[in-house]
Amino acid sequence: MFDILFKYFEQKSGLTLLQDEKSLIEENFKSKRFRKKQYLLQEGDTCKYAGFIAAGAARMFSVDEKGHEHIVRFGIEGWWLGDPESYTQQTPSKFNIEMIEDSELLLITWDHFQELIAAIPAVAAATKDMDKQSFIASQKRIHSAISLTAEERYDELAKAYPAFIQRFPQNMIASYLGISPETLSRIRKNALSN
Repeated sequence: MFDILFKYFEQKSGLTLLQDEKSLIEENFKSKRFRKKQYLLQEGDTCKYAGFIAAGAARMFSVDEKGHEHIVRFGIEGWWLGDPESYTQQTPSKFNIEMIEDSELLLITWDHFQELIAAIPAVAAATKDMDKQSFIASQKRIHSAISLTAEERYDELAKAYPAFIQRFPQNMIASYLGISPETLSRIRKNALSN
């Protein structure tokens, strides 16, 4: 299961991990299997782990006072999930992270992650790249939410992350896009007829 994580660090950093570095990574991450609908994090709890998805899919969402879910992130193999604010500040989270499929995650605490960043150049470089990509993705998501039509947001998502369209239910895609399932159904119908 660690091979996908080693590959991630090497690809993101452009560096090759040494065997002792791989051993140190294995010592600091813990492997955990989750069943579909099982939670990595629930609102009000502190995010103790960042999770690297080795297999499976998950969503990160909040629930408003009316009981409506608002999905802020999806995650699939090779992606990280966690609440960065809660994880780094050790404060209660406003979010839930639920598995959408049976999943295998590699989990690491904040302190152990900092130790790996300090000890392994590939982890440090990959983390820097991950932070940069996360910032860019957040900026694009904000721009999309305030500037694009529902159709444009769906098209952008389908082009950037086609696996999401295949793996996540339509109601979750609609929540992620900030539209109703009916609107998404109409958009998809129109796209198929064009």
